[in-house]
Amino acid sequence: MAASTSPPSADTFWADAESHLVRYGGEFTREIIDRAAGSFLFTADGRKILDFTSGQMSALLGHSHPSIVATVQRQVATLDHLYSGMLSRPVVDLARRLAGTLPAPLEKSLLLTTGAESNEAAIRMAKLVTGKHEIISFARSWHGMTQAAASATYSTGRKGYGPAAPGNFAIPVPNAYRPDFTTDDGSLDWSRQLDFAFDLIDAQSTGSLAACLVEPILSSGGIIEPPVGYFAALREKCRERDMLLILDEAQTGLCRTGTWYAFERDGVVPDILTLSKTLGAGLPLAAVVTSAEIEEEAHRRGFLFFTTHVADPLVAAVGNTVLDVLIDDKLDERARSLGAFLRDGLAGIADRHTVVGDVRGRGMLAGLELVVDRETKRTSDELGARVTRRCLELGLHTNIVQLPGMGGVMRIAPPLTATEDELSLGLTILDQAIGDAGAGL
Repeated sequence: MAASTSPPSADTFWADAESHLVRYGGEFTREIIDRAAGSFLFTADGRKILDFTSGQMSALLGHSHPSIVATVQRQVATLDHLYSGMLSRPVVDLARRLAGTLPAPLEKSLLLTTGAESNEAAIRMAKLVTGKHEIISFARSWHGMTQAAASATYSTGRKGYGPAAPGNFAIPVPNAYRPDFTTDDGSLDWSRQLDFAFDLIDAQSTGSLAACLVEPILSSGGIIEPPVGYFAALREKCRERDMLLILDEAQTGLCRTGTWYAFERDGVVPDILTLSKTLGAGLPLAAVVTSAEIEEEAHRRGFLFFTTHVADPLVAAVGNTVLDVLIDDKLDERARSLGAFLRDGLAGIADRHTVVGDVRGRGMLAGLELVVDRETKRTSDELGARVTRRCLELGLHTNIVQLPGMGGVMRIAPPLTATEDELSLGLTILDQAIGDAGAGL
């Protein structure tokens, strides 16, 4: 059949989408995106939409960054894909350079495609190295949709698919805004919560605890940041049980939180680190990083993770360019300054609207929780949906996290290349949308 010389009408487009696409997570946004540049998306009918989610929390350098465009154009014309047992310079260069951004002993990398794949590989490595199989994760976690990663994901998607991988356990999230264990003054007693969690783990475990896989800041869990001291205590719990600590920095890695890696705040180095999203700045690139000791033991035991796109040169070249831009433009410093600007703006919104219950996050990853009543923290799924719809009508794309027992949490992660003027525009739109959607509540 001959190709059409002009794009189909919007009605035809949506009819084709309905007829031929599998729906993979809720409804599609009713906009036809034609192109994207910097912090903005442009629709087929001429609308300009500010992107406050960096695509799928991935376009760290904005859309169509000139350096990324130049790298893709150059690399795809010379070396794009290889047999998985072959190596190229971009792959080895990226592994070496990643080690240079990380504390010892993290120095060995496996380059893959997605966050789910990197977590799958990390779990597989941990099980092989320890000779055990049980995995602990947060009860609001999101680690991916493949088998082992999905089995360690508790925020959604567990019902209807049959048994998860055996030996997966959830521990409560240390949520300071909604504390379950409290001190005398009503604040979160995370130490007692953690002790309680591991008492339950020990009661359920068959003696085969392999690893704890957690996010330094839970993103799909509602931008929840465990308190300072929590991860040091968690690491000690792992050490007491001869478990490995795996940190999933899909959304927090590579300067987004104001430091190169979110775990730096806590002075805790994981046994295995997984990266994705931000590493490729929107292209499919992920990594598993570990110590030479763990890699050597995994290799000795026959570690196998031979995939079609492992160590692909095209995306590895992009990863090297991402590191170039982060270093040359000092985007860790920029994330701190822009993050402070963003946080101040969100605090101002909270002062003006009683439906804002909490503002939280770090650097250029922020959360704003919507509630119907600040005193009781009573939630409203409808309020979050209304704010999201109104934002889009006004020209701002934001993401709302809606989980049982929580209100709508606006998940805000603009590109690190955004300007203060663009952040101000987004804050103004969000302010108006909350006012419009909250009227009458």
